[in-house]
Amino acid sequence: MIQFDSFRAQNGLPIYLQILRYIKRGIVSGDIADGDALPSRRMLSAMLGVNPNTIQKAYRILEEDGLIASHAGAKSVIVLNEENRARVRRELLQDDIRETAFALRGMGLSLQEAISLLTQCWDMPSLSDEEDSE
Repeated sequence: MIQFDSFRAQNGLPIYLQILRYIKRGIVSGDIADGDALPSRRMLSAMLGVNPNTIQKAYRILEEDGLIASHAGAKSVIVLNEENRARVRRELLQDDIRETAFALRGMGLSLQEAISLLTQCWDMPSLSDEEDSE
């Protein structure tokens, strides 16, 4: 069963969208695989301390996106193939890039300055890599 132990709600983004992002990031990272079971809507609602309708909304969107299959009386399970995984990866990358572009524009950078900064940072270790080496 998919664990939500590391899920931390953040202010400013609706919980159902945070749940979607959490599951999609798990799919892209490989932590969530085809056939993995999701907690029941009621169980996840209690674990996260949110309204069951919030969980229902997240699961419905995942179903509509073809990422989970739900059957009456049975657990919802992840449904993955390479096409789904690639689509989710592309979607998450676009979201992250859009947020970064918005922040860079907000700081007054031109597109050329942003590209130059990205180029400079491309081969740098990630912040988590630097923290691990300390």
